[in-house]
Amino acid sequence: MCGIAGIFHCGTPKPVDPARVNAMTDALVHRGPDGGGIWTAPGVALGHRRLSIIDLAGSPQPMASFDGRAMLVFNGEIYNFRELRRELENAGARFRTDGDSETILAAWQKWGPDCLSRLHGMFAFALYDLTQRTLFLARDRLGVKPLFTAMLSDGSLAFASELKGLLAHPLLRREIDPLAIEDYLAWGYVPDHRSMLKGVEKLPAGHYRLLRHDQPASAPVRWWDVSFTERRRESAADLEAELLFHLREAVTSRMVADVPLGAFLSGGVDSSSVVALMAESSRERVGTCSIGFDEAALDETRYARDVATRFGTDHRERKVGNDDFSQISNLAAMFDEPFADASALPTWRVCQLVRETVTVALSGDGADEAFAGYRRHRFHAAEERARSLLPSSIRQPVFGALGRIWPKADWAPQVLRAKTTFQSLAASGEEGYARALAVTAPELRAALYSPDFRRQLGDYRAERPLIDMMRNAPARSGLDRAQYADLKFWLPGDILTKVDRTSMAVSLEAREPLLDHRLIEFASALPERLRIRDGQGKWLLKHAMERYLPREVLYRPKQGFVTPIAAWLRGPLASEARGIAHGATLSRTGWFDGDKVAAMAEAHIAGRSDHSRLLWQLLMLDRSLTALKIG
Repeated sequence: MCGIAGIFHCGTPKPVDPARVNAMTDALVHRGPDGGGIWTAPGVALGHRRLSIIDLAGSPQPMASFDGRAMLVFNGEIYNFRELRRELENAGARFRTDGDSETILAAWQKWGPDCLSRLHGMFAFALYDLTQRTLFLARDRLGVKPLFTAMLSDGSLAFASELKGLLAHPLLRREIDPLAIEDYLAWGYVPDHRSMLKGVEKLPAGHYRLLRHDQPASAPVRWWDVSFTERRRESAADLEAELLFHLREAVTSRMVADVPLGAFLSGGVDSSSVVALMAESSRERVGTCSIGFDEAALDETRYARDVATRFGTDHRERKVGNDDFSQISNLAAMFDEPFADASALPTWRVCQLVRETVTVALSGDGADEAFAGYRRHRFHAAEERARSLLPSSIRQPVFGALGRIWPKADWAPQVLRAKTTFQSLAASGEEGYARALAVTAPELRAALYSPDFRRQLGDYRAERPLIDMMRNAPARSGLDRAQYADLKFWLPGDILTKVDRTSMAVSLEAREPLLDHRLIEFASALPERLRIRDGQGKWLLKHAMERYLPREVLYRPKQGFVTPIAAWLRGPLASEARGIAHGATLSRTGWFDGDKVAAMAEAHIAGRSDHSRLLWQLLMLDRSLTALKIG
C-alpha cells in the first residue's frame, strides 16, 4: 500500500519543479514509510511513497516499463497479477521484477484503458505513456483506494492519494465549498461527488481519466458498474455452493504477501466469516485483533474471543477507554475533510493494535452493502411493499400529516419511534431511503443554518444526488436501488474512506475480500428472498456460514462498531460541545445559528434530548477546519 502524487500540464508541457511533488509525497509519508521517489519529464512529474508488501526489494516506484516507454505510480494490490503476467509473457511481454506493479505497465501497453477490466484488486494509479504523451489516472471498481485531483491556476492538474498531498502545493485554493457543508451535515462525510475545497475533485470509483498535453482536461470515464437487473434462477443450495466458492477465492487471493498478515475480528458475521475461511486455508495460525469498550453495552469482545478460540487464532484485544475522546484532533487530521462516523476512532485503535505485529490485515467490510445486511434494508423493503399497496394520493396526505404531528421520541422504545417511518412513507422510495441514510434530516439542517448560508446554498439539497442515483440505477426493485446507492455512494464515501485513512495512518494495508468484484456481481443477481428472509438480512451468506460459525454469531442482532459519544458529550466533552456555538473556529464561519446550536448543546448536556450525532458532526467539522488551517 502506498501514497502517490503528481503534476501534469494539460496544455504546453512546461517543466515541473520536482520539489513541489516531493513536498506532496512528504505529506503522504505515513502511507509509505519504506521508501519514495520522484520522476519528471517535460510537463509531468510522478511521486511515490512505498509500503513494501510484495517483492520487497525489487519493485521501487516510480516504475518504468521494460522498454522505458511508460512510467507508473501505483497504490494498491493486484491479486491476479501472476495469472496476468503469464498471459502477457505468452504474448511477448518481458519483466524485470516479481511484483504486481510492472504487470499494470505491461497490461496498459497491451490493452490500453481496457486493461482495467483485467485487473482484480484495489488500486489507484497514475501511468504516463511517453510515446502517446498521455497521463492515465484510474481508480478501482468500488473505490477502495482514493485519488484526489485539482486544476491549479497555472493550468496544471495535480493529483494525490489524500487531500493533504494537494494541500502541500502552494497553488491549491483553500476556499470551502458551501455545498460540501450541506453534504457533510446530511451524511456525516463529504461524498465522492464533492470535495471540501472548491476546485478539488475525487476520481469516482470505477472511473478513469485520460489526459493529453495538447487538449483540455477530460472528464472521468466510467469503466465499471454493478447491475441489479438480472436474477439468478438456480436453487438456493446451488447458489450457496457458488457463494462459498467465491468467498474462498476472495479470501485466499488476498492472503498473498511477503510480510506478516492478520485479520480484524469484531465477532460479527462478516469478520468472523473471513477469519473462518483464512483458518481453513492457512497452514499457520491466523493472527486476529479486536477492540472493546469500557462500557459493557457497547463491547463485543466476548464474541470475538469465542470465534478466535473456535479457529485457534493468535488473538489479541484492547479496550477503548473513556479518555479516548482526547484523540479527536488527531482523528480529524487523518481525514482532512470532516468525517463524523464515530466508529473511526475504534477502527483506528484496532489498526494500531494490528500494526504492532503485522503489515497486512483482512477485514469484513462490504457484506452488508452487497447482501442487504443493514436494518435499513429490511425497513426499506417493507416500506416499498406498503408503497405498492397504497397510491401516493393516499400515502402523502395521511402519512405526511402523521409525520408532522408525531413526536420525535428518541428516548422511546423502537416501536414507538414512528416519526421517521411516517415521513418516509409519505415520500417516494428514493426520498424515503435518502432520509433513512441521512445523519441529520433536511428540516433540522435548514433550521440550524444562518440566513446568509441558506442563501449560499440556494435550492441545493444534499439528498438530490442520491435520489437521482437511485432513480437511474440499473435495478429492478426498491431494495436493488437501495443497495446500489450503498455500494456507489455510502461505501466509498464512508466505510472505505474510514478504513483507508485509519489504516494508512499507521502504515497498515487493509484488504477487503468481501468486496471482490466477482462476489459483488454474484450478490447483485440474487433473488430478494435470498438476501432478506424471515426478518434476517444477508440470509444466504449466513446460511452458507452455518457450517463454520455458531448461530449466536450468525443470528444475533447487529451491533456495529460504536463509540460512547453521547456520554462523552455530556461529560468530558461538554465544554467542547458548548464551544461549538461560541468561540470555536466553526462559530466564526457564520454558517450556523449560534443560539440554536447552543440550545441543542445545553439540552443534550442536561439529558433532556440526545443530540450527540449532530454535536459530534459539528465538533469534527470544527476540528477539520483547524486541521485545514481554514477559519
